[in-house]
Amino acid sequence: MRIDISLLPALAAAFMLVFARVAAMVMLLPGLGETNIPVRIKLAIAVLLTLIILPLHRAAYTIDMQSLTPLLVMMLHEIIVGIVLGATARVTLSALQVAGSVIAQQLGLGFVTAIDPTQGQQGLLIGNFLTLLGITLLFATDSHHLVIAALSDSYTIFSPGDLVPSGDVAALATRAFVAAFKIGMQLSAPFLVFGLVFNVGLGVLARLMPQMQVYFVGVPLSILSGFLIFAAILAAMMGTFLDYFIGVMHDLMPLN
Repeated sequence: MRIDISLLPALAAAFMLVFARVAAMVMLLPGLGETNIPVRIKLAIAVLLTLIILPLHRAAYTIDMQSLTPLLVMMLHEIIVGIVLGATARVTLSALQVAGSVIAQQLGLGFVTAIDPTQGQQGLLIGNFLTLLGITLLFATDSHHLVIAALSDSYTIFSPGDLVPSGDVAALATRAFVAAFKIGMQLSAPFLVFGLVFNVGLGVLARLMPQMQVYFVGVPLSILSGFLIFAAILAAMMGTFLDYFIGVMHDLMPLN
C-alpha cells in the first residue's frame, strides 16, 4: 500500500499561514494577550484555534511550493490582518481605562495608582478595577465567542493573498479609537456632572463660610459620595460596555 504524502508540505504551509493570523490576534486579545499570561498558554490557545479554523478555510489558500517569496508575503499579510483584528478588540477595552481615569479625577483619587495586571504598568486604581471587571464579564457572558466568530469571518473580509486595504484599515482604527474615547466619556458622564455640582457647591460654601477648611471637608465627602454613586451605576456602566463590545465584534462580521 502506498501513502501519498505530496500534500503534506502544502498543508503545513497552510497551517503556518492560519497560525500567523490567529497567533497575532491572540497576542493582543483582551484576557488572552495580557503580559501576566505565560507565552506557552498563549501559543497553546493559538494552536488550538488554528486546528479548528484550518479545516474551514483551507480552500481559501492558494499555495505554490515552488517559490518561497509568495509564501513570505502571504504570511506578512496574515500577521497584519491578525494585528488589526486583535488591536481592534484591545482598543475596546481602553474605554474602561478612559472612564476610570475620568472617574478617579472627579473623586479626587487621581494620585492613587497601582500596577495594571493587564498591561504590567502603572495605572489608576479605578481604571484597573474596571478593566479587570470588564475582562471578567466578557468571559462570564461568553462574549469571547464573538471574537472567535469574528476571526473566522475575517476570511470573508480579508481574503488570503489579497492586498490589505490600507484605507479601510485606517478607517477601522480611527473609528475604534473614537468610539473607545466616546464610550469612556459616556460611562463617566455621571461623575462629570457630580464633580461639577460638587465643586460649585464647595465654592459657594467657601464664600459663605471663609473660616471653614473646605478642602478637609470636601475631599472625604467627595470620595464617599463618589463611591456611593459608583456602586449605584456600576451595573449600568458594565452593561453599556458589553453592548459596545458586542457591537464592535458584530461590525467585524460580514452580513450573511
